[in-house]
Amino acid sequence: MNVAKFQARDLALMALQQEQRYLKAYMTPELSMSLEGEFSYTIVHESLIIGCGGIVLLWPGRGLAWAYLGQDVGVHMLYVHRLVHYVLDNCPLRRVEAYVDFEFEPGHRWARMLGFKLEAPRMKCHRPDGGDSALYARIR
Repeated sequence: MNVAKFQARDLALMALQQEQRYLKAYMTPELSMSLEGEFSYTIVHESLIIGCGGIVLLWPGRGLAWAYLGQDVGVHMLYVHRLVHYVLDNCPLRRVEAYVDFEFEPGHRWARMLGFKLEAPRMKCHRPDGGDSALYARIR
């Protein structure tokens, strides 16, 4: 397993998990580039990108966690979870938010396992396709 700084082109090279494939239609080069930063990483296993994620700074002290997982992430999820937990624990931001698709229970479960607390259970029409999301936050 290798971890590298995230680069926008990494998203185009990854085969997304089924639950996130709809997002490909909304991922412009500019949006991909906006995810690059100090706390954004790509996880590679045997030259296959299994995940990209990180934290984007919204303003000093506040960030937004994001993650795109590959279709082959399953057997590597424990490693991914530990890495994400490490990044969150060592990030200097006071507040980190995360959005989870409203109906995607595994995403809700993972957010809670990472220490996020539910703040808004349903934000209507929040996703780019008009779907609903939940807002989680992790506060130090």
